[in-house]
Amino acid sequence: MPAHDSHLWRPYTQMKGAAPPLEAVRTHGSRIVLADGRELVDGIASWWTAVHGYNHPHIRAAVAAQLDAMPHVMFGGLTHAPAERLARRLAALAPGDLDHVFFTDSGSVAVEVALKMAVQLWLNRGVAGRSRILAFREGYHGDTLGAMSVCDPQEGMHRRFGAYLPAQLFCDLPRSRAQEAALEATLAGHAHELAAVIVEPLVQGAGGMRMHEPEVLATIARLARRHGLPLILDEIFTGFGRTGTMFACEQAQVVPDILCLSKALTGGTLALAATIATREVFAGFWSDDPAAALMHGPTFMANPLACAAAQASLDLFEREPRLGQARAIGDRLAEGLAPLRGRPNIRDVRVLGAIGVVQFGRSPDLAALKDRLVRRGTWVRPFGDILYLTPALSIGEADLDHLVASVRAEAWGA
Repeated sequence: MPAHDSHLWRPYTQMKGAAPPLEAVRTHGSRIVLADGRELVDGIASWWTAVHGYNHPHIRAAVAAQLDAMPHVMFGGLTHAPAERLARRLAALAPGDLDHVFFTDSGSVAVEVALKMAVQLWLNRGVAGRSRILAFREGYHGDTLGAMSVCDPQEGMHRRFGAYLPAQLFCDLPRSRAQEAALEATLAGHAHELAAVIVEPLVQGAGGMRMHEPEVLATIARLARRHGLPLILDEIFTGFGRTGTMFACEQAQVVPDILCLSKALTGGTLALAATIATREVFAGFWSDDPAAALMHGPTFMANPLACAAAQASLDLFEREPRLGQARAIGDRLAEGLAPLRGRPNIRDVRVLGAIGVVQFGRSPDLAALKDRLVRRGTWVRPFGDILYLTPALSIGEADLDHLVASVRAEAWGA
């Protein structure tokens, strides 16, 4: 094997022949500063996390204060005020009676915990054989084993692992009467072996930024309830204002049984995730039997630094007009990207909240496209046949206009 000048194994990258990655040395606002002095306007908020922009002084001060007091302590047998306060705050913020918060350190693990909760809930009730999950085609829920099993089995990035993964059930999102009938039939035929239904509300993110109406989510929730199945909503991408409301499920007036959060939870500062369950789900684990306990516990669960960052991030949602900013970004994206509709190689242009997507008729040369965008001073990460923008909700008008102009120029010439 030929030598390589880096000891790093990079994500989603064929290392042989890969172009050297750009070296970032600083961040500020919505910008990434490179080692060679160039500044890039970040159009995807570091994989959708930095909703308040980079280096926000309020988050930085909260993390610094917590670092002085206690950077970390194990959560097994111990507790601490940052986690207690954050759990209370998330329970108050989440819709309905989502009152019990289990902290982890990544979105994939938040989904793993949700799946384990659903499966063990049936076991704790004395019901065997209900271990499969119904998920939706074109969805994405993470890179760990259980999360991969509920990603799209054919088109998703994990299709090569098919023989290794638990066998789940998949349906199309019920966008039509025929698809709704197919979902109903699948649920009716397999309810005896299903533990839960999982879906990304309003936007299937890493599966292609595919959007659906709130009515579609409401239909899924109604059918899951009809068949007595817990509903898991994966809001790792859509949570914390990205769609224009704090949580996407609010737009459908749907309260899940289990809610998965991560990404923007700490404002893009530190790794943290949360799986939030309703009182009814939690009651299924409240027992004199030790075997009924949820057997999961990441080493860095409820890390105090991350909890402090999350508290500060939630402060900013209260003090600064983030949801209004998300809607304003959506208006600007819709206006700026509209001229691309009808272009020869543009299949679709779609916008929801602070998400703007240009879908090509044929997949572009992604490496060349990214290189051209960098030369325009723009940092985005197109994939498949889409070029998308998910900027910080606090992005300045000039930087937002720069992003839109860069995407429009590249798409126009596609």
